[in-house]
Amino acid sequence: AEQGSGVGLCGRTGEARAVPLSLLERLRPWLEGADRPKAVYDLKSAHLALARLGIEPRGFRDDVMLEAFLLNADPAGCALQTLAQRFLDRELGAGLEAQADGILELAAKLGPELDARGLRELYRRIELPLGPVLACMEQAGIRVDPAALRRLSELMDKEIARLSAEIHSLAGHPFNINSPQQLAKVLFEELRLPAPVRYGKGKTVSTAADVLEELAGEHAIARLVLEYRQLAKLKGTYVDALPELINARTGRVHTSFNQAGAATGRLSSSNPNLQNIPIRTELGREIRAAFVPRAGWKLLVADYSQIELRLLAHMSGDPVLVEAFRRGEDIHARTAAEVFGVPAEGVTPELRRAAKAVNFGIVYGLSAFGLAAQLGISRQDAQRYIDHYFVRYAGVKRFLEATIEEVRRTGVTKTLFGRERPIPDINSRNPSARAFAERTAVNTPLQGTAADLIKLAMVAIDAELRARRLATTMLLQVHDELVFEAPPGELEEVSQMVKSAMENVHRLDVPLVADVSAGDNWRD
Repeated sequence: AEQGSGVGLCGRTGEARAVPLSLLERLRPWLEGADRPKAVYDLKSAHLALARLGIEPRGFRDDVMLEAFLLNADPAGCALQTLAQRFLDRELGAGLEAQADGILELAAKLGPELDARGLRELYRRIELPLGPVLACMEQAGIRVDPAALRRLSELMDKEIARLSAEIHSLAGHPFNINSPQQLAKVLFEELRLPAPVRYGKGKTVSTAADVLEELAGEHAIARLVLEYRQLAKLKGTYVDALPELINARTGRVHTSFNQAGAATGRLSSSNPNLQNIPIRTELGREIRAAFVPRAGWKLLVADYSQIELRLLAHMSGDPVLVEAFRRGEDIHARTAAEVFGVPAEGVTPELRRAAKAVNFGIVYGLSAFGLAAQLGISRQDAQRYIDHYFVRYAGVKRFLEATIEEVRRTGVTKTLFGRERPIPDINSRNPSARAFAERTAVNTPLQGTAADLIKLAMVAIDAELRARRLATTMLLQVHDELVFEAPPGELEEVSQMVKSAMENVHRLDVPLVADVSAGDNWRD
């Protein structure tokens, strides 16, 4: 347990001590001894703390934070005091000695529970070795060009002003677009747009994004407000905030990765959160252009292609889907041909776009209502698309139904590697809570397995970079994407190695495909 200027240590005899950081050098042989088993709370943070003293910790077998998270995937319940109350039924004292003693006691209790639940292999192969990898990535950080962000901020100011003027013109007068009350009054009282049945805070009619999205197809003002909000959020969250987060010493942004931040098993990142920069919008791509490598080097990006659809094929065993991926077909074009009953050569870009929405809608449990809003079609047409999909991909339908039935019986959903997520609302009497639980039950095995696969790949790639003594550094993980910084002389070797590691990380019934490319910034 590390706190400020000291470390709490406790031996199996139960004798605990608070040791000043200045004395840790004397404990180097023990801390670096791979054959000396040790337990810790948050191995990644321990690595970062000891790295500042030039110590590389080895032999840490138990990370009680990660063990507890695997046993109960609750991001809000991983604080050390919370774990002590839940698993030891007591509070820990505030001192380092008491916390170290609690960690040792937790390790003795959680280890056997991991074994009993069949989670040991997931912990040993993926979560435990990933901590030190993330610590190195956080230390490395990534360069951000503040001048590029300043230019983008000025452009965004002009675009926000233009959107504001258009919105005010359609409203017939100026008002505060950021005020839900004023916006609701303009939309639903003055312009008499169809009001939703639900309310926001303070009994005001809701102006949430999904409400505006329903109106955006027919009412320009709703579409413009959505654009305005996205622009203002991107500007505030990234364009104006990132320069303040650049480390003065390194000239880089050092995000924090959290292994216990998402119930699906995905990594989350904070200060700044780099997981939410939109890649499908032009402005999101422009923000990525401000992330650059060190002088003379390149950024290298490796991205899994359609990994959740490939996992759907593997886990459902649907013969049509499996065959399409094995033959390397354009899966969205194949789905368009199947769902809309046209030959492959008759698939238009419009049909392919609709099929893509259906494909990903199936993965995320999208309803006919949601699909209709996304494609701008009637609910009846959307339901017909979904029905046709399930006729042609009957194996997918069986898999989804079996998954929901299993979760109803057990209360948990699992990834391919056994990671569990409790779904308490799966048998709820509340229809909306139950529907959300069913969508979660279907998507978590796919999203969680994708997260497990890329974590496995990260551990393998980090080991290979070290074994080959390469200068290339892994910097970021964003969902299905890894970002590296590489000198020109290593680009070809690292590209091949990373692609191979990602595609061969685990054998599936369909091929895994990773696209690898390099450029002078993250966008390019």
